Amino acid sequence: QVQLVESGGGVVHSGGSLRLSCAASGNIFSVNDMGWYRQAPGKQRDMVATITRGGTTNYADSVKGRFTISRDTAKNTMSLQMNSLKPEDTAVYYCNGDVAYMQLDQIHVLNLWGQGTQVSVST
Repeated sequence: QVQLVESGGGVVHSGGSLRLSCAASGNIFSVNDMGWYRQAPGKQRDMVATITRGGTTNYADSVKGRFTISRDTAKNTMSLQMNSLKPEDTAVYYCNGDVAYMQLDQIHVLNLWGQGTQVSVST
């Protein structure tokens, strides 16, 4: 079974930092585009940052200059370093990725979501 698993959420004061991690597990062949998304209560899920397999990044305007997305392609992992956190960053953060995996000697591709990790920023 292939899956994405997040870790690193928690509670932090305004101005603080957190680092989220995402790891792909299973019979992984490769992981292509990956990204972080977040969903606050009563709101839609929004893109936070994305990163291609080649390392090209894209950020939501609201997090530019504060968040940094990175990945280790060899380890099939991705991280999100979040600095200068604000109360409006409070949300459940989800890892997303296009995962290619081996099954019955064939390569299959799935777009997967992690289970989510809560980030809460207090004033």
